[in-house]
Amino acid sequence: MKFGKRLCWELEETIPEWKSEFISYKQLKKLLNQIDLELWETDGSNKRPSFSTFDCLGVGGRYVHMMREDKGFIRLFEGEIEKVNTFFVDKEEDYIIKVKELQEMVANLDVDGDILEVQMHILDFHREMVSLLHYSLTNFTGFMKIVKKHNKKIVEKQRQHTVACHHIHFMPKVMQQPFFSTDLLYKLMKECETMLHHLFLISNPPDHSDDDL
Repeated sequence: MKFGKRLCWELEETIPEWKSEFISYKQLKKLLNQIDLELWETDGSNKRPSFSTFDCLGVGGRYVHMMREDKGFIRLFEGEIEKVNTFFVDKEEDYIIKVKELQEMVANLDVDGDILEVQMHILDFHREMVSLLHYSLTNFTGFMKIVKKHNKKIVEKQRQHTVACHHIHFMPKVMQQPFFSTDLLYKLMKECETMLHHLFLISNPPDHSDDDL
């Protein structure tokens, strides 16, 4: 399944209010295609321009124009990285608070009827954290794929023709972004599993009736 179709499926399956927080993959691809068109644009002819007219300073104007379009792509790319990071980090901060609230609920249980209710709260919360893991992986895949497409369409062509490509240094290092660091999320999920196990033991205490036999 192509990533674009997979992303559409993820958006349908995800929590509704999260839909706008995913990578704008379609828009990034659109900007990449526009860069490609500008790169091969000629003055009314169907012939591709000779790259020998493009030196490291962008003589001739077309390379300069392509660079401007590429920087537009990079601005959107970095904006999407910031959007995803902000959403992910905000969720993590909310989840830290939520885990503490659930731990207090477990510690202050009074009657058996409360146990089932607390268990349901924890399970729902655990499912949401699993959704955030899917969110992290889906966005990471999208950013890596769009970087690969960018390199294939722009950077490789420039290197083949000895054209300067300093703008590649603007590309963020996706694997170093906060949204791809899920250690804290896994820790919070583990704490939820510990609470569920504790509640299970309360609801189903071990039978020691055979100990005296």
